[in-house]
Amino acid sequence: MAKSVNQVILMGRLTRDPEQRTTGTGKSIVSFSIAVDRGGQSVDGGDTADFFNVNAWEKLGELVMQYLSKGRRVLVQGRLRQDRWDDKETGKKQSRIEVTASDVTFLDGPNDGARQTEASDSPAKSKKSEDVIIEDIDDKPIDLSEIPF
Repeated sequence: MAKSVNQVILMGRLTRDPEQRTTGTGKSIVSFSIAVDRGGQSVDGGDTADFFNVNAWEKLGELVMQYLSKGRRVLVQGRLRQDRWDDKETGKKQSRIEVTASDVTFLDGPNDGARQTEASDSPAKSKKSEDVIIEDIDDKPIDLSEIPF
């Protein structure tokens, strides 16, 4: 019999800031959602995205809460989980699928990407370290006996 597999890998941007809560048993859980661009695969020709709700538990959730915010790019690895319930008002069966994260990779820094929140006031902050300029390069062949290893 074949072994079952439930694994998902998604790369996208957070659509909202992460939210933390604590379960009745005292475990912390952080919830956030990401938008994954389809890359122009829309039927009507417009850019579209798929939206996924993600849960990160305990230490992973604490890291997400500490370092991520709306607009940040992430790579999420985890498994899909389906919740089912009966709607209290209508009695209809409801369901939703969420991602339970096993790993979240931060793909950019807090000021990277298109959603920068602060503009640099001083040129010293935005200036990169000076590039090394190599001068006087000749086209002589390399003597292999001069290489120390």
